Amino acid sequence: LQYPFACLCATSYRRLSMYCVLFVCTGNICRSATAEGVFRHMVTEADLAHRIGVDSVGTHDFHVGEPPDHRALQAGRARGYEFGDLRARQLDMQDFIDFHLILAMHREHYRLLLRRCLPGTEKKLAMFLDAAPESGLMDVPDPYHGESGTFEQTLDLIESGSRGWLNAIRADLR
Repeated sequence: LQYPFACLCATSYRRLSMYCVLFVCTGNICRSATAEGVFRHMVTEADLAHRIGVDSVGTHDFHVGEPPDHRALQAGRARGYEFGDLRARQLDMQDFIDFHLILAMHREHYRLLLRRCLPGTEKKLAMFLDAAPESGLMDVPDPYHGESGTFEQTLDLIESGSRGWLNAIRADLR
């Protein structure tokens, strides 16, 4: 399925009255990129691509302009997710204005977001796995330095959290 708004920035999403979700990890090539790809797929499958905008960023500039890690892409493709079109970008102060919900993949990302956010925008921040309490985890582990199986485990958590957030946002949109 095509995601019609994949190339729009969050400012464009706001002009289209879309609910904008941002996923945040360290370099934006593993966890947050995978979350964007999975969530984008789920949003499209739910016929909500015209109402929910999705993006992802890294807290650091390690991989700006690079595609997602090939192991993340491989794990995603094995489950029907395609997100090779994504390119890493770094968190920008405008993101705190443009997005309705900013989801941290790890508590260190959350702490960094709290320190950097503009006054009044901290209410937009949440932990990604808050929507997957059944996981018993707070953080999505970083698979970057692990083996390929680590990407499968990360994808399991991302699918669970994405389902939870989609259900919560869908209820808010009604």
